[in-house]
Amino acid sequence: MTQASSAAHPVLILGGGRGGAAFLELLRDEALVQIIGISDPDPAAPALATAKALNIPVYSNAEVALRACRPCTAFNVTGDESVSELAASIIGSCSIVGGSEALLIWKIISQLRDTRDELQTNRLLTESIVTHAMEGIILINTLGVIKAFNPAAERIFGYRLEEVIEKNISMLMPEPHQSEHDSYLQRYMQTKEAHVIGIERELIARHKSGELIHISLSVNEMTSGNEHYFVGIVADISERKRNEAAILKLAHFDANTGLPNRTLFFDRFTHALAQAKRYDQQVAILFLDLDGFKTVNDTLGHVAGDTLLQEVAARLLKAIREVDTVARFGGDEFAFILYDVTTDQHMTQVVANRILAGLATPFIIDDIPFHIGGSIGISLFPENATDMDALIHQADTAMYAAKNSGKNRYLFYKPDMEPE
Repeated sequence: MTQASSAAHPVLILGGGRGGAAFLELLRDEALVQIIGISDPDPAAPALATAKALNIPVYSNAEVALRACRPCTAFNVTGDESVSELAASIIGSCSIVGGSEALLIWKIISQLRDTRDELQTNRLLTESIVTHAMEGIILINTLGVIKAFNPAAERIFGYRLEEVIEKNISMLMPEPHQSEHDSYLQRYMQTKEAHVIGIERELIARHKSGELIHISLSVNEMTSGNEHYFVGIVADISERKRNEAAILKLAHFDANTGLPNRTLFFDRFTHALAQAKRYDQQVAILFLDLDGFKTVNDTLGHVAGDTLLQEVAARLLKAIREVDTVARFGGDEFAFILYDVTTDQHMTQVVANRILAGLATPFIIDDIPFHIGGSIGISLFPENATDMDALIHQADTAMYAAKNSGKNRYLFYKPDMEPE
């Protein structure tokens, strides 16, 4: 007789027909029971061949089987009540299940198995969805400890599952969020005031390499039994952010020199005037037109001209303060905003002289030195005007006056510069 393990209850099946075959199939993989025998006088009964293949003892006589397998629970599926009476006399009436009772138990076990199989299928389906999801899925408990980390999360953050499991989620965050994350969780668990739950946000995260990456994150709370968890759905949006930055740069910066273009110049000018009006400050506007640039274009072509403009832009940036703005207005024209020159009345002249001195050093293009200069016109807020259009017109007018008076110089706007 096959000995049952201490954890499994021994079961004897009486009857090897369709009922016996169904019970054998139903119970063969159950951990809580062990089939220790099956009996049927018909050697061709379908369940007997299966039992032999599983190394389950086969008996042709019910009495012999009952005596060999006791103590056990016997399932009588022969439909013969005399077999149940025989079993009761050998193993006890409480250890024999037959007739409608056997059918009921069979149905209960079948339903439980179907339910278990359905749960297993659903679990496998859920695991497959999580594994193959394009978004990173991270599960943490209320202490911030990572409990699940799917393959997409591995790709996003560069960590393998074993490197993050049971570690604090803050390892994926830069400061100051890294130090403050646990207090966020504690505050939420105490107050239940949701500031991030159910809201998609864009954040900066830390890759394993130390690189900061852009992610979108949505967090939801879930419970399993008495345990609370938080599920984060993460997507890497670094590429999108780079594209947005590139589009923004195209929209606001000159492609050749990298300087702000007219659009960004006007936007900064608007803010500069608003700030100056609020704090009673003076702002200077400078217009620069290069002298001699056409010679480079005509001699060496537009490629050389673009190279010259790039070098001019680099020198102009060195001539102004970090807070100021220089923009390429178009062609060989540049415009400047000098913020808050109130406390230093000579700052505008200092910057204008720096610009002209920077242009005075020869530019070497294709091993050929070129000398260029510049004509600068200057208007002041609020001395000359208080609105943007008027100030731009005045700086442009002063620039042409400087060009007409000999070039390579700067002039402040005066009303008598206006054509009659």
